[in-house]
Amino acid sequence: MPFCPSTWNFEIDDYLNPWLPAAPWKRVPYPIAYFLGYRPVPQKPLGNIAMIFWAFIGVLCSLIVIEFAGRAIPSFEGHGAPIIIGSFGAAAVLEFYAIESPLAQPRNAVLGQLFSCIIGVTISKLFALGPVSRELTWLAGSLSCACAVVFMALTGTIHPPAGATALLAVVDEGVAHMGWFLLPVVLLGCVLMQCVALLLNNIQRRFPVYWWTSAEVGRRKQDHRKSDYGSDNGAKLEMTATHHLEGRDIAGEAKVVIRRGRVLAPDDMYLSPEEKMFLEELSERL
Repeated sequence: MPFCPSTWNFEIDDYLNPWLPAAPWKRVPYPIAYFLGYRPVPQKPLGNIAMIFWAFIGVLCSLIVIEFAGRAIPSFEGHGAPIIIGSFGAAAVLEFYAIESPLAQPRNAVLGQLFSCIIGVTISKLFALGPVSRELTWLAGSLSCACAVVFMALTGTIHPPAGATALLAVVDEGVAHMGWFLLPVVLLGCVLMQCVALLLNNIQRRFPVYWWTSAEVGRRKQDHRKSDYGSDNGAKLEMTATHHLEGRDIAGEAKVVIRRGRVLAPDDMYLSPEEKMFLEELSERL
């Protein structure tokens, strides 16, 4: 085979998903499952005015809750923690307006922030060992953000505000001085924001679209020619890889066929979990 790095792909979910349990919605009371994002039928689209209204309420309430918790916990004040980490402002936009984005799902919102925080504090500590660490803050901050992006991409936890968290952990003295205590501060903020999002985003909308991934979990042996992908809303969508006429036109050009409840694609076409989720959503709306 020719050496062609530009075509390499790595999906950590290919190794993790077979070992993860399926969503337990059938064993959870429906009112609870509803506010955890489960829908037995596809969610009806919501007008943008209502979306903006709920985004305003969600951003306002979530930031107030996080700031109140930061002021009410004595250890936060004892470590000189700021009233809120600046990156949560950007996170609130995703969590309460762009709630269907893969970047806003709980896996990305929580793990992305956690991983980036660890990377930022680690790099800050390593550079602090040098005699000219203050003069190299610009380099440490850039390296921290770059490493966080790489790690999030490899682990499927990309969350743009987390890049700011990794940067702030190095260049912002009001944040960097906390050291490892930044971890519980960030983790608490993430958990509180998710709790508010689960409550408010499920009144007229649906959140999350999925908890871990849009792809199938829990099956260790799969037929590579044909596999089922099911969203957490209970709809079973069949993704069938095919080279037949149904998936290709007469000229032999590859194409994707989207029908209600089914998506057909050529078996030599690479689709990321986010792309599969997008195709599934289109199929549900037909």
